Amino acid sequence: MTRRPSPSPVPLHFTEEVAEALDAGRPVVALESNVITHGLPYPDNAATARKVEQAVRGGGAVPATICIENGAIQVGMSDEDIERFASTPGIPKVSNRDMPVVLAGGGLGATTVASSLVAADLAGIAFFASAGIGGVHRGAQASMDISADLIQFTRSKVAVVCAGAKMILDLGLTLEYLETHGVPIVSYRSDDFPAFYCLTSGHRSPHRLDDDAVIACAIEAHWGLGNHSSFLITAPTRPEEAIDADEVTTAIEQAIAAAERDGVTGQAVTKYLMRAVDAATSGRSAAANMAVLISCAEAAGRLATAHARYRAREKAQS
Repeated sequence: MTRRPSPSPVPLHFTEEVAEALDAGRPVVALESNVITHGLPYPDNAATARKVEQAVRGGGAVPATICIENGAIQVGMSDEDIERFASTPGIPKVSNRDMPVVLAGGGLGATTVASSLVAADLAGIAFFASAGIGGVHRGAQASMDISADLIQFTRSKVAVVCAGAKMILDLGLTLEYLETHGVPIVSYRSDDFPAFYCLTSGHRSPHRLDDDAVIACAIEAHWGLGNHSSFLITAPTRPEEAIDADEVTTAIEQAIAAAERDGVTGQAVTKYLMRAVDAATSGRSAAANMAVLISCAEAAGRLATAHARYRAREKAQS
């Protein structure tokens, strides 16, 4: 690991590859480490993390999987780091609210979407990729259960590439929340806002853009207007790897009715719904989950490459 000059008082340790790419203005895509520690069992989790990083490289960019260790934010993980995080039980999930405590304690931490955005912004990484983001939960009018991801989008100057959010959330309210806070949403080569491994959530996207260079220009225009917030790009999974949205919707509706009948309330409802969808898809959701991780990473690598090219051209002309 190496340290680059940073205005942040929190130590940032970079792999040599990531540091060199950032210094040279080459494209870098940040990735969360929570998918390693809280996703698939070992060794499938390590194999998936490597496939995701390879997908970023396939898009032309350098992957920077982020984690916390020894009181510092680690920007980029070696193959040995991935193996260690994948095989070590009990590494805590660290969201944005948890970062100061875990950093002060000096232990290990796996970053979520929200905390990875904090780290990417501090590190000067313009792109982040995730399969799906958090959102406004069903019944949030009473529970106020809104993902920290949405809050962090209003604070971090990072372009986020994802496949939307899971259908167990209230995706209509999620879109409303992002609109209220002025976070641009662009669907990449699609008319609809996707729902993780479903091609559509049933909601039209505010904007559709098909050209990588135009997306790069739109991102720079957003930040050029004085916004220090994220730019959300949704890239749907491949049709052959998607799960039918009607099938998932039916499973959720049945699970909601069952939860009401069984007296399941509060935050327990979300886990109840997730288990119902997994059961209804007979395990196909696991394969679809991996597929969308990889497709989003590849799209992020490609878009980050176009963005780096755009910045280089603008710099040469100034």
